[in-house]
Amino acid sequence: MSDADGDRAEWTFPAEADAVRTARHAVRATLRGWRLDATLGDVTVLLVSELVTNSLRYASGPIGVRLVRLGPDGTGPDPCHALLVEVSDPLPDPPTERPAGPDDEGGRGLALVAGAARRWGTRKGRTGKTVWFELALPGE
Repeated sequence: MSDADGDRAEWTFPAEADAVRTARHAVRATLRGWRLDATLGDVTVLLVSELVTNSLRYASGPIGVRLVRLGPDGTGPDPCHALLVEVSDPLPDPPTERPAGPDDEGGRGLALVAGAARRWGTRKGRTGKTVWFELALPGE
């Protein structure tokens, strides 16, 4: 499901190997449709890729991705102030940051989120958790 014409877009992907690629394409197309900055799009797609990959690695079940354009008061896109991104999965345990060694295959996703986002966190849902991050829009 997607409401890319409004101020939000939302999808649910099966926990399958191509979920990461499909999520990247959906997010990029939505951000282009919203005419958001290409650099912001690249960062958003990278972070969504990392979080969806984490969900695939540790959870079994559907993965939700949601984008919301926020105004200065935290609602609505006009004027668009920030981009909120949420990735949800059925695993209730919050992700843990861990230092990655130079040869480690994983362990960098949350560090990337923490370094690029102006705010980020996790929250429990009815049947799992959501990892969210907020990116300031250029000029903010």
